[in-house]
Amino acid sequence: MMGEVVVLGWLTLTLTNSPFLVGVAMGMRMLPLFFVGVFAGALADRVPRHRLLMVTGAGQAVTAGTLGTLTLLGVVRLEHLLTLTLLAGVLRALEHAARQSYTHDVVGGPALINGLAILGVAMRGGWLVGSLGVGAVIAHYGSGVAYLAVAVGFLGGGLALLPASTPPRTRTVETVSLWRSAAEFLVAVGRDRTLLMLMMLTAAAEILGFAHQALLPSLARDVLHRGPEGLGALNAARSVGGILGLAAASARGGAGGGAFFLAVLGSFGAGLMVLGAAPHVVGFGGVLIVLTIVNAAGALADLLAQGLLQLGVPAHLRGRAGGAWVVAIGLAPIGQLQIGALASLFGVGIALGASGLALAVLAASTALLVPRMRRV
Repeated sequence: MMGEVVVLGWLTLTLTNSPFLVGVAMGMRMLPLFFVGVFAGALADRVPRHRLLMVTGAGQAVTAGTLGTLTLLGVVRLEHLLTLTLLAGVLRALEHAARQSYTHDVVGGPALINGLAILGVAMRGGWLVGSLGVGAVIAHYGSGVAYLAVAVGFLGGGLALLPASTPPRTRTVETVSLWRSAAEFLVAVGRDRTLLMLMMLTAAAEILGFAHQALLPSLARDVLHRGPEGLGALNAARSVGGILGLAAASARGGAGGGAFFLAVLGSFGAGLMVLGAAPHVVGFGGVLIVLTIVNAAGALADLLAQGLLQLGVPAHLRGRAGGAWVVAIGLAPIGQLQIGALASLFGVGIALGASGLALAVLAASTALLVPRMRRV
């Protein structure tokens, strides 16, 4: 997954020389999540979830392999990149919804936060290898070979689940359509304002916080004057930060509740403000350290959002709760477009600082004005 982010950002910047269009390309990865997230969750409540994970891994291998082939042939264009990235985003929506609920199937409710934390550490370990590895592959062999390496990674992830089984789980027999299943969850969200608020805060974290990844290619090439290996190192710092944040959550041994979630969101925003100034103060090494800290907070916020959503619904809606999280993060293209536009107009530092400030203010305002969130 992180290897795909590295090569997508670098190839888009190479083709267009535009931070805004890098934001558009990153947005194509996330846009389908908003539109199909609830349906993906409903599907994850109806079929064996590990089989769904295998199918989506194979499908993403096909899209990445196709882009690699087009790039090696020298015929890849921006429209190819956007279309196939959009298709891969549909598959990713299914994968994300199934992964969360399958984790609950495996470890159970009491151990869910620790289970998600362990899964997150494993994922970010893969991201670390993918960031550094794909950055090196781009530097030595080009973006086409890098996309083929990403395809092998997706295929390997799907094949790893071949021996997996379907754990016993409480479920009701679904006799209604996916549309009815999705509508059932939307009604539940409408009745439970806490779930709606969690979805809104998760979306805000994506729009204002995680959108900073769209600026990393420009930060590496245009601000820090590094090549694709520098971009790989920046994404590796994101992975290391995620591992540290999730390890801290696992050691803490609990979800922490809404008050802790809001505090982490505020820290995430403050870290982005520091990141905006860091290149002009501490250089490349300092930026790596700041980026690590920022993404430790981001990973912890993501973990808390997933856990609180999963624990806040009955068993038969668990897949759809995963779908709700997918819908929330599917609003990420708004953030990627706005931060790319800000960077094009005012520079990378101002774009990062403005997004971080908005997230910190939102977290503080929610804590003050919506006391029910502190009691979740």
